[in-house]
Amino acid sequence: MNKIDPITSTMSLNAADAVNRAREMTARASGAMPAVSSNELSFADRMRQSLDTVANAQSEAAQMVRDFETGRETDLTKVMVAQQVSSLGFQLTLNVRNKALTAYKDIMNMPV
Repeated sequence: MNKIDPITSTMSLNAADAVNRAREMTARASGAMPAVSSNELSFADRMRQSLDTVANAQSEAAQMVRDFETGRETDLTKVMVAQQVSSLGFQLTLNVRNKALTAYKDIMNMPV
């Protein structure tokens, strides 16, 4: 049988990474480091882009339905796919919101 290497070396690397990350977060919180580099998007910007994308998908799906009803669009499968994409985007957004609220509540209920 082959001998299995101990996991302690990997665990120590993860612990060291965690300590370094905690130091970095503390420095950011104190204002010693910039929160976001100039070429990266902030979390708020990413969320805004995602919400805009979902809103655009919903608008396009609604427009395609109107076009189908008036006879300008004849491909029913195209309309149905646009509606499904819109629906999935909305469901994903709703799930992300619910997870964020749950995380917020969990953090607020943590003992200090």
